[in-house]
Amino acid sequence: MKHGFMLAGGLLALAASCHAAPAAAPAADKNMIRAHLNFLADDLLEGRETGSRGYDIAARYVAAQFMQYGVKPMGDKGGYQQLVPLRATRLVQESPVVELRSKAGSETLAYLDDYAVSGSLLQDQSEVSAPLIFVGYGIQAKAFGYDDYANIDVKGKIVVTLAGKPSRLPTEEGAHFASGDHKRAIAARYGAVGTVTLQTPVSEKAAAFSKNRDYRFIPSMSWVDLEGEAAREEAALQNRISLSIPASKKLFAHSGGASLDDIYALAEANKPVPHMDLNMSMRMFKKSVRNDVASTNVVGMIEGSDPKLKNEYVVFTAHLDHLGQVKERSGDNIFNGAMDNASGVATLIETARMFAQSGARPKRSILFIALTGEEKGLLGADYFAHNPTVPVRSIVANVNLDMPLLVFDFNDVMAFGAQHSTLKGIATRALAKMNMTLIPDPWPELGLFTRSDHYMFVRQGIPSIFLATGMGSANKDENPGKLWGDFLSKRYHQPNDDLTQPFNFDAAARFAQLNYNIALEIADTPARPAWNKGDFFGDTFSK
Repeated sequence: MKHGFMLAGGLLALAASCHAAPAAAPAADKNMIRAHLNFLADDLLEGRETGSRGYDIAARYVAAQFMQYGVKPMGDKGGYQQLVPLRATRLVQESPVVELRSKAGSETLAYLDDYAVSGSLLQDQSEVSAPLIFVGYGIQAKAFGYDDYANIDVKGKIVVTLAGKPSRLPTEEGAHFASGDHKRAIAARYGAVGTVTLQTPVSEKAAAFSKNRDYRFIPSMSWVDLEGEAAREEAALQNRISLSIPASKKLFAHSGGASLDDIYALAEANKPVPHMDLNMSMRMFKKSVRNDVASTNVVGMIEGSDPKLKNEYVVFTAHLDHLGQVKERSGDNIFNGAMDNASGVATLIETARMFAQSGARPKRSILFIALTGEEKGLLGADYFAHNPTVPVRSIVANVNLDMPLLVFDFNDVMAFGAQHSTLKGIATRALAKMNMTLIPDPWPELGLFTRSDHYMFVRQGIPSIFLATGMGSANKDENPGKLWGDFLSKRYHQPNDDLTQPFNFDAAARFAQLNYNIALEIADTPARPAWNKGDFFGDTFSK
């Protein structure tokens, strides 16, 4: 009876608030953000693995928050959730075999010491034996006069490529060409049957090969298209692996040309690397266990006030998933993803609340989307971008929130991708209202522009930015560069990205306020955001 009385009282209070006079735009509430984050990163949700019960609980939580604030549902069938059909695969850990074969004999490489491999999304058993051919970075960027496949025949061969990109390619455009999707598509187009990626000193510094051991039990996934096939997979490629630096050097033992150390030196000096037949073949074999699963994006809308502009949409996104629970791991085995990305989702929910309780609606409509499958390859964003719940050409911009580091008193912001469109000016104006500035990408070698959900909107021709706290602090005793470095080296994609971290919730509220200001600036600016004239991404993807 007591519970029923409290519920009735709450409903009466909610009804009364709905008829209250409009209030001034509310300030961001740090306690709201703290509450959302504490729930989403709790052990109860077991790391919010895509397709898991923990993720589903998180998705229902976000939908409940949207409902509470009067954010309109914009998912499937009049609800908040958009179903995303997925296929998952797990490598049978005892199954992989990789053999090098040359005139000198054969050598079997060691799984996880020499090479890393994941399960196949296309078949239960994968096997290929073929000659190895080295093709530099495996990139074709004709707009920049770069083509690793010029005058070389890879048909029926396994292509061997360096991780990353040549430094002569621009940072963010180069990140596009260095993506796995691009490299695999080009290799398949020219008839390759497999791929081998070589670790480099640069890629080793960015992500140590040894970390593959930590992630070996985490499934790979793809969304499933209308034909029932795994999207973005290349059927022609029968297998693919990556090699550690010591194992990579073994591939050049019989080439008769440059050693891998020679190639590293040429790459570091920004000089062309030679392409060559490695006079060696490789056999790759593995078994996979595949199954179909489902997950959801959570989609809500604040409707615009302008009779015409309300039919255009500013899309705010943050990924809700993380890496889940690895039961094969001893000790703390829950990857809570507090900073990555419960912090972004908490900011998203708080920004939606601020708009819902504002005294004045924005002119354009704003979609708030908590996305699934980011950690599996930007899957929820890619699915929504291909199957939007509003007309895709009515989406004017995407602002993505992924892993803002909420532990210091930040006074500047990173907006990856801002320089490609008029969003840079819009974001700069919004920042100026809070006496903050926009800084350039401090880590160009990481290629972050292609590594979060906004990139799937870019690929649909939509100007997009990826927001995160910057590298400056109002507190002279704080060193943001060191704090970022500590997080990335010690907690990123680890179980200790949890609620024990020293969150600065005043900074969290400031970040939410900033997002509110940016959303309002985009929504109320008469002209829709546009790609800069001659911009590569605008020219490549706009339709």
